[in-house]
Amino acid sequence: MRYVIHIFLFICATSVGADPNFWRHEWPDTDFSKFSVPFSEIFSGGPGKDGIPALTNPKFTSLAASEIPEQEPVISVTVGGETRAYPLRYLTWHEIVNDQIGTLPIAVTFCPLCNSALVFDRRLQNQVLSFGVTGKLRKSDMVMYDHQTQSWWQQATATAIVGALTGESLTQIPSRMESFADLKQRNPDAILMAQPDFGRNYGRNPYVGYDSSSRPFLYSGDPPPHNIPSLARIVRVGNRAWPMTRFQDTPVIDEAGYTLTAYGNQTSALDAAIISTSRTVSSIRVQDAQGKDIAHDIMFAFAFDAFWPDGIWMITAP
Repeated sequence: MRYVIHIFLFICATSVGADPNFWRHEWPDTDFSKFSVPFSEIFSGGPGKDGIPALTNPKFTSLAASEIPEQEPVISVTVGGETRAYPLRYLTWHEIVNDQIGTLPIAVTFCPLCNSALVFDRRLQNQVLSFGVTGKLRKSDMVMYDHQTQSWWQQATATAIVGALTGESLTQIPSRMESFADLKQRNPDAILMAQPDFGRNYGRNPYVGYDSSSRPFLYSGDPPPHNIPSLARIVRVGNRAWPMTRFQDTPVIDEAGYTLTAYGNQTSALDAAIISTSRTVSSIRVQDAQGKDIAHDIMFAFAFDAFWPDGIWMITAP
């Protein structure tokens, strides 16, 4: 199944080259005279603009009223004492949720091809942006766009790479990817995003076996250093990466001014056809020396190497 999907996507992707003159038909309001990356690095991932429909102002339900399996992964965000959780069973199909917690407008994002789950503050230059999915990929990572200026944004780095806002960056907000069960245990008063009103097979994984593949989709770069598999999970904090294998010997790592703690188990959203039956992986919390939660990402090793080529690999304890 996964190979059929990859072949289909490859045909669709390579049929549309990196040509701004062609893109203008679909993107008449994007300023292609401003860009910070080679257009040759940007490919169609198959779907067109909004072919993967982002969500805005989703509905929520109590944790007790939800019927999603206990070990399925969610992205949890706490702002001003309020915690909301966004199940990956929905984000796998939508990739972006535009929401607001209290007075803070946020974008909750998930790129399945990089396993990158990031939450951003949507405020920039005294305006509030909202985001959609371009259908494009760069280094196998989702390229988002904002509705206000039609600029294109790299999800993994939260930086605009094409259009009027090129060079601008969004602020990442601390969040966690953890199991529904762990969320309920630590914060039973949290609320959970309800199932969207779209005809999708929520709970099924369209990327069967992806996180055990030897190479990522639509990526031509070298594999990561230190013999780390391309699709091995790492914990990224800024420009540092801790391989998840570091937690096999200890659940707590204190390094570089951070405390990284492995806890609980969640099913991978990118393994079995049914997410709830997938193999399990650890959840990670990152804190600073004062115990404050720090923004981080649990992404694939190839993506860290691609976007932070001069990044620091925390391979062994100092």
